[in-house]
Amino acid sequence: MPIDPAIAGSDLGSFSSAWDADDVILYHLGLGAGVPQTDPGELEYCLEDRLKVLPSFSVNGPMGVMAGLLSLEGANFPPTALLHGEHEMIVHAPLPRSATVTHHGRVAEVWDKGKAALLVVEADTSTEDGQKLVTNRYHAFIRGEGGFGGEKGTSRTVDLPDRAPDASVRKPTMLQQALLYRLCGDKNPMHSDPAISKFGGFDVPLLHGLCTYGIALKAVVDEILDEDVTKVAKYSTRFAQPVFPGDTLQVDMWREGDQILLGVSVVGKEGPTLTNTVIEVR
Repeated sequence: MPIDPAIAGSDLGSFSSAWDADDVILYHLGLGAGVPQTDPGELEYCLEDRLKVLPSFSVNGPMGVMAGLLSLEGANFPPTALLHGEHEMIVHAPLPRSATVTHHGRVAEVWDKGKAALLVVEADTSTEDGQKLVTNRYHAFIRGEGGFGGEKGTSRTVDLPDRAPDASVRKPTMLQQALLYRLCGDKNPMHSDPAISKFGGFDVPLLHGLCTYGIALKAVVDEILDEDVTKVAKYSTRFAQPVFPGDTLQVDMWREGDQILLGVSVVGKEGPTLTNTVIEVR
């Protein structure tokens, strides 16, 4: 049965979760924070008495709404067809060091991309008293499920400035980084089990795309935003090529008014890893 465009607007339900400082620190360590281990700025990501929270900590908690998508009538497809192609995060308020929250999901958009369907799943994360903290938008490309006669939707291309970056850093990843990052909530075996990754066409497990997403955001906060996580208002990207544990990321940054444009690639490999990558700042 093809994707039914009428599922746009469908409610995917709600669920609650909680986090504390240890969960935040684990997430930061999963991005490679704490190097060097005596750096005062790095310790703000790693010690409870001075802890700040990267907004991208919010991306893993709401993923449970995807289970509602898989059981939605009119969205019948094998889980292996789903590819997380793009991600967008809208930050409404700073994330606290600890909280109990509710995640509420819905199918925000449905587009027919020809060879694939694009389902935009939107998840709002709110505190117990109703304050909305963040909205995550997961762009789920469903391979082989296009051609159902729906609208194509629009696409955008972000061109990087034709000048030297305002800041540029290299971020090595660890060989065990995917094994560490999976403890933050994304236990897809493509990132841990060599047999599964080979079945998917990769010789070794690949790093989580949202780990690369977080690494790039941390680089911007540290290099451009005066180490102030509260300046991040919105962050969007498209996952273009995989990263493997042990790769070194090159993160180039251009400040353009209230936006920071990013070029993210793997050192020694052709082509970008992340494209259309924009951070809007307060």
